Amino acid sequence: MTRSTAASTDGQRGGGSVDPARRAGGRPGPWVAYGACVWSLLFAALSFYWAAGGRVGTGTIGPAVEGPALAREPGFVALLWATAVLKLVAAALALALLDGRPRWLPRWMLLLAGWGAAALLSLYGVANLAQHLLIVAGVVEVPAGLGRAALPWHLLLWDPVWLSGGLLFTLAAIRYSMLSIRTVRHK
Repeated sequence: MTRSTAASTDGQRGGGSVDPARRAGGRPGPWVAYGACVWSLLFAALSFYWAAGGRVGTGTIGPAVEGPALAREPGFVALLWATAVLKLVAAALALALLDGRPRWLPRWMLLLAGWGAAALLSLYGVANLAQHLLIVAGVVEVPAGLGRAALPWHLLLWDPVWLSGGLLFTLAAIRYSMLSIRTVRHK
């Protein structure tokens, strides 16, 4: 048996070595970036719906948000439109983390944006979850802007939504970091 036909212990023909991260399955697949994109698009759709006057689901947020949304306060409606557009930008960022960045965009800028989104979403989700768990434990009073009725919605829906977005963007940033490092090394 020649070296070119014999399979090595790492499963590669010719006895070549495999990057340990690939062999151990350490690099997240492209599904994480697609997942971050879908997460952003669904979240943007909800913001567009509320900005356009939709009312379903506003009671899950709390009086501080529900009141201005139902009253159609212009500043709040503008904020909803702005957050919806920002979530579309996040969807584009997620797709760019698949290594579909434009040539004019430096690698470090995409890494900064990806890690920035991951950090902001994760920190926001963790901070909200910590606050809401402290409220349930009786350590902290329920803020008037949240209201007792919205607390279960935050614990069971909104906190996990923010945390899942943070996780997806973190994994997408890790994947892009690993891919772009390998690309830079081979140039």
